[in-house]
Amino acid sequence: MTDDSTRIQKNRRAQILEAGLEVFSVEGFRGATLDGIAQDAGLSKPNLLYYFPSKEAVYVELLAGLLDTWLDPLRALDPSGDPLAELLAYVRRKLHLARDYPRESRLFAGEILRGAPHMEGHLSGDLRRLVDEHAVILADWMDAGHIARADPHHLIFSIWALTQHYADFDVQVRAVLGEGRDPWAEAEREVEGHFRRVLRV
Repeated sequence: MTDDSTRIQKNRRAQILEAGLEVFSVEGFRGATLDGIAQDAGLSKPNLLYYFPSKEAVYVELLAGLLDTWLDPLRALDPSGDPLAELLAYVRRKLHLARDYPRESRLFAGEILRGAPHMEGHLSGDLRRLVDEHAVILADWMDAGHIARADPHHLIFSIWALTQHYADFDVQVRAVLGEGRDPWAEAEREVEGHFRRVLRV
């Protein structure tokens, strides 16, 4: 295989995955079709099937690449940093991730709502280990009196819920706020303010 053909294949796979992300984030897994993904990618269905044997194969590859991205903001939490500053920085990173990758956020939410059939092992494995490790860090900060006491796992859940809400329920947020308001600019101010109050000792 030549370098040109390898590059073409990589580009074509990326093109299909981009189309799949768009279709799955709008239609969900059940509503998405190979025909729809092929159309969005500007390819024939047989051409798409050369690279991916099913819509599930496209979906699984998208999810596999997504989990690492979704966990990166928590991995960046510095145990030796200032506890309040570190947690507020984590809130901002999660909010920016939801703002910059709304389709990925909806894809992930859709998978969870379906019972996570393609991610159950990752959720109870990599995700749980990472959250458990950081829950210990939060508990240590609470024990030292640096941040207000709460269940560390539920504190992390509340950060997820508030930050991802603005991507997953974008239509609702914009409808309620009305025209002329920037949900993301307001979210950064209000969500950070909320956690500053919650975490204050």
